[in-house]
Amino acid sequence: MPAELVDVVVVGAGPGGLQAALHAVRKKASVLVLGRPERSSLYRAHVENYLCVGEVKEGSELLATGLEQVRRFGAEVWPEDVLHLAQQEDFFEIRVESGRPIVARTIIIATGTSRKKLKVKGEKELSGKGVSYCVDCDANFFRNVPVAVVGNESAAVDGALTLTKYASQVYLITRELAVSEELHKKLLASGVQCLTGTWVKEILGETAVHSLLLEDDRTLAIEGVFIELGAKGALELATNLGVLLDSETFTHIETDKKQRTNIPGIYAAGDIAGHPYQMAKAVGEGCVAGLEAANYALRQKRDVA
Repeated sequence: MPAELVDVVVVGAGPGGLQAALHAVRKKASVLVLGRPERSSLYRAHVENYLCVGEVKEGSELLATGLEQVRRFGAEVWPEDVLHLAQQEDFFEIRVESGRPIVARTIIIATGTSRKKLKVKGEKELSGKGVSYCVDCDANFFRNVPVAVVGNESAAVDGALTLTKYASQVYLITRELAVSEELHKKLLASGVQCLTGTWVKEILGETAVHSLLLEDDRTLAIEGVFIELGAKGALELATNLGVLLDSETFTHIETDKKQRTNIPGIYAAGDIAGHPYQMAKAVGEGCVAGLEAANYALRQKRDVA
């Protein structure tokens, strides 16, 4: 299957991402939005502090309107998770859960920052002592030992597949998998042992993780547990590309006033670019990022022509 070349790929379908897509596509750039709107923090919010919104609006309603807008102007929207970003010379390769190959001239990262927690006993106490939220960051620390991944979606399955290259045994703990058929096939063909219909009740260990207590009262002997709930985290995706994070907290992507990162062709907007976590900021930054990314991509096309 040949890769689809897109001028601007927006990772994230929240207010920042959709605004970026809207401005980029109106600049006559080809635009692809990747992500699920229901993952946006706006989706379940009630909005009354946004200019020109006179009455309380449901966030889901605003996002539905935004999706209709970007499609009307010609952008494509794929409700898929991004699993990996990589740079190849002047382009960026994007791997999504369906396996469809994508090559982009520019990328706008607008996925938000939240990292969901299990909220079980032992999680906070053993964080960094066997509890991890980033397979790509920490897999190398668990060579030749048994590990578990907890989650129901693409990040968990992709993380489990990655860990098969490092760990002696990989367990995937999931209540019910919700991933693409392509990703599910890869999981079935791997050596990952799936424990379905259960969940983690407690993470056990004193100075380091040594086992998990599951809801069905089984105890699983492992030395590491990766909590991968939802989609691949934005910081994970960004750092794989060499994108710099803020030097104080390492929780946000550093951008300039044009929403550019340190990597030419990579932009960021919304919560992932720092406080305040407000729709107004996300929309404003999305506007700037969309215009700048489109201009960059169109310049690149002219230079090649």
